Amino acid sequence: MKKVIVAFLIWRIVLFIVAAQSPLFIKNFAATFPYYQERLISTHLPHFIWAFGNFDGVHYLGIASHAYSDQFTQAFFPFYPLLIKLVTYMSFGNLLISGLIISNVAFFAALLLFYKLIEKNYGEKLALWSSLFLLAFPTSFYFGSVYTEAIFLLEVVSFYYLQDIKKPFLSAIVGAFAAFTRLIGVFLALIFLKKDLKSLVYGVVVSLGLFVYMVYLWFNFKNPLYFLSSQSIFGQNRETDKIVLLPQVLFRYLKILTTAQGSGLYVAIFEFSITIIAFLLLALAFRTYKKSWVIFGLASIILPTLTGTLASMPRYVIIAFPIYLVLAQIKSTALKILIIVASSALGTIALSFFAQGYWVA
Repeated sequence: MKKVIVAFLIWRIVLFIVAAQSPLFIKNFAATFPYYQERLISTHLPHFIWAFGNFDGVHYLGIASHAYSDQFTQAFFPFYPLLIKLVTYMSFGNLLISGLIISNVAFFAALLLFYKLIEKNYGEKLALWSSLFLLAFPTSFYFGSVYTEAIFLLEVVSFYYLQDIKKPFLSAIVGAFAAFTRLIGVFLALIFLKKDLKSLVYGVVVSLGLFVYMVYLWFNFKNPLYFLSSQSIFGQNRETDKIVLLPQVLFRYLKILTTAQGSGLYVAIFEFSITIIAFLLLALAFRTYKKSWVIFGLASIILPTLTGTLASMPRYVIIAFPIYLVLAQIKSTALKILIIVASSALGTIALSFFAQGYWVA
């Protein structure tokens, strides 16, 4: 556990250093997203701090400030911005600082609980290596940004830990908060797909998180599915009026990889490669690790692809935690270290571009 704590502190310090050095290698700030002037730069914090609020971060800060008055921000679920608003009373009104505190504290807690969950089921060695692979993943910096990744990972790991210690009702409550944080959270209810009435009730409890948000959208915008229809407005070629099956999406990307040029090609390669690797690792995990973990991991990466794109997949897959267990079971220590170094190097490049306002995931 001490090694994991030290690794987390090193991870957080390195992220700040990489963000601080990014302008030296990428001269221009791309500014490919709105509101960065009034919600990030106006905080008068150093660039290496406010850069972790780029892209989706500005929308979460806007919701925390004035609810869903910005059009189409209904794509972002409300639990995280509600927490930001709450913590703001302790951060002297600075929404950005609130968001960063929540994300980093939540990720620290999630990492420790993740270690404990894996140690309890598969031993200390696998738990340590799994934690290191999680920290070294190329897009792990989103856990330390103004995004829902950290709080959602904490909810997911807490859910399965409570399941492990036979606390199904408490796990259902946590699942409800997960469904109030991100749409995929409702899939935690899959574990309660049993024939007895009690399991059915627990599944309904998990679904309440999504249901509450849909009721809110109905009363305020007359559209309970606004979180879906507004997705396409944020670009990335998402289709929300129909379901696109995964083979079609992969075929589209094969065409993109043969026709795209410049930064678009590099992003497409990144999205396609991470997606394929994640599917392969989850397939390997299915034979060794708990089926409920792997099924949720698969659901969490299949659902976004139904919109016809692999955009943001390098970020979405970091929640599918069985992938880290598969990497951790590699017998060669030298190979594991090599993968961690290579993954960290790729993460350094990805964070540098993200900090400078370029789309990564």
